[in-house]
Amino acid sequence: MGEHISMTVNGAPRELDVEPRRLLVQALREDLDLTGTHVGCDTSQCGACTVHVDGKAVKSCTMLAVQAAGSTVTTIEGMAAPGDGGALHPLQTAFWEKHGLQCGFCTPGMIMTAADLLARNPDPTDDEIRHALHGNICRCTGYQNIVAAVRAAGVAMRAGATAPAPASA
Repeated sequence: MGEHISMTVNGAPRELDVEPRRLLVQALREDLDLTGTHVGCDTSQCGACTVHVDGKAVKSCTMLAVQAAGSTVTTIEGMAAPGDGGALHPLQTAFWEKHGLQCGFCTPGMIMTAADLLARNPDPTDDEIRHALHGNICRCTGYQNIVAAVRAAGVAMRAGATAPAPASA
C-alpha cells in the first residue's frame, strides 16, 4: 500500500505514490529520474546521496520519501541555472576548474554538502571545509583539490557570482 506525497523538487512541484519504506534517494533516482544523486553505501557513510531538504544538506539514503513530503528538495540537477544555457553553479565551476573530481561519483554529494557550508559560512577556513566534508568520502583524490574548489567557490560567491535559483513551475 502506497502513500501519496507531494514536494517541490528543483523548483517544480512533484507528486508521487511511494511505499512507506521507500528511501528518498530511491524516489529521486527511480521515480523522478534524477540520477545525479548517487547511492554509494546505503548506510550514511559516504555522502554520495547528499541533497538539500528545506535548505539543509541531508543524506537521502537515510531519509524516507514520506519524511520529505511537503518539503523543498534540491538535487545536483537543481544547482545549475535552468534555461540560461544551463549556467553552472559557482561550486560546479570551481570543482571543474580546480580539478576537484576524478571519477565524479562523490562529486554531487560533495557539492551539495559544500553548498550547505557556504550558505552558513561564506568564508570558511580549510579546516572548516574539511570538517564540513568529513561525512563525504572520495576514493580518488587526495581531498586537497576538493578543498581548493570549495575555497574558490566561496571567493567567487563573495565576489558576486550567484547560485542560480531552481526553476519554478
